[in-house]
Amino acid sequence: MRILVIEDEIKTLQSVRQGLEEHGWTVDIAYDGETGLRLGAQNVYDVISSDIIVPGINGLELCRLLRKKGIQTPVLILSALGELEDKITGLEAGADDYLTKPFEFREFLARVKALARRKSAGFQTTENILRFATIELDLDAKTVRREGKPINLTPREMALLEYLMRNPGKVLSKVEIAEKVWDLDFDTGTNLIEVYVNYLRNKVDKGFEQKLIHTQFGQGYVLRSE
Repeated sequence: MRILVIEDEIKTLQSVRQGLEEHGWTVDIAYDGETGLRLGAQNVYDVISSDIIVPGINGLELCRLLRKKGIQTPVLILSALGELEDKITGLEAGADDYLTKPFEFREFLARVKALARRKSAGFQTTENILRFATIELDLDAKTVRREGKPINLTPREMALLEYLMRNPGKVLSKVEIAEKVWDLDFDTGTNLIEVYVNYLRNKVDKGFEQKLIHTQFGQGYVLRSE
């Protein structure tokens, strides 16, 4: 497994690098955002880990630029900022996970492994276009349309919609969504899933007579055309 670590704190970098290499990972290092962007665009990685505050391009902008280039390598954002809004900002930038500093290496390794598993397993399909009711999701072009109208989604919103579309009619709990879309253990103290479902609902259902994303109170969420 190969990982790119973008970090300018030498102590953190040395600790993470040593731990990863002891677990058999090949580790590439970048001390600034520009180098990280160049390496991330040129090479194939299983995971990219980046601190937010690094010289040059910060971790959030780096993530946005990678996604604009069409690079879908899972990204783990590291930050000393641990409020919910900070995490949402990181995920909105296109990151796949967010870990607050200081952290235990064991948790870092578990998050990295989970992202690598997601990349290798992925959401695969023999068809490149998913359809449900009047929604069409093109997996190759990363576009969504409803009744022919384009809908602009963030990478995380698109991943959430994809999971719903792969499970139409099934009530999906917050725990399932956290595990399958975020690769995270669900924290009952956060409303992160609810926030993102509302984001998605406002984009996919707002302005359309037929509502497709429904809340099953006390159980979760379901995609249905009733």
